[in-house]
Amino acid sequence: MSATLSYDTYQLPAGLLAVAVHAVFFALLYFGFSWQTQPARTISVEMWQSLPEVEVAPPAAPKIAEAIQPVQPVQTKQPVQPEKLIKPDIALPDKKDKKKVETKTIQQIKEEQKQEKAELRERIATEQAAQQAAQAARESAEQAARDKAVQDAAVDAMVNEYKAKIISKVRRNIVKPPDVRDDARAEFRVTLLPDGSVLPPVLIKSSGNAAYDNAVERAILKSQPLPLPADVAMFNRFRVLLLVFKPVE
Repeated sequence: MSATLSYDTYQLPAGLLAVAVHAVFFALLYFGFSWQTQPARTISVEMWQSLPEVEVAPPAAPKIAEAIQPVQPVQTKQPVQPEKLIKPDIALPDKKDKKKVETKTIQQIKEEQKQEKAELRERIATEQAAQQAAQAARESAEQAARDKAVQDAAVDAMVNEYKAKIISKVRRNIVKPPDVRDDARAEFRVTLLPDGSVLPPVLIKSSGNAAYDNAVERAILKSQPLPLPADVAMFNRFRVLLLVFKPVE
């Protein structure tokens, strides 16, 4: 029974192979006569009793993932969000510590206010002292100026007084020449010595009458010693005198 099955199994493929071989053979004969220009080809045919079993690989599945690409969504510009501020971790003081800090701050403010007031008072006192010193200096300078003015006035009065005495003494010794005009005016510079004596007088401005000028010069020399104040310190004011003489005073 096994032999019959084996024969039946290989009979059909062998017959098919024979039919195929004959079909090929007849095709070659036909095309060989048709193509006269082409040389005949040699064909070698191997005869197989049975066809080898060939493992047919299953068809590869199409790569759908590669063929179909996912549609990328349209990216829209998102508004730029501001960076969130990172709050530092700060240890908050307790309520008790907060009260202490506030109390200390108030005390510091009070101390600063006291210090500012003290500095203000000190600055005001300094300014007042400076103003008082400046006022005192001004008053002292003004007083010194007044004293000097009074002293100068007294000295000038004394000088004028002694100059009047000197001129009066010289006038008494003038021998008035005739034909002298009443408005004649003779001016002399007289240099005195500490004892009241004089050096030769110098005529600075003539009266226009030489006789009268000479008469005044002789009277000056005749009137020495001229009167001087007793204070020696005043002599510098009388060392050089400018004396004016007129026929009629």
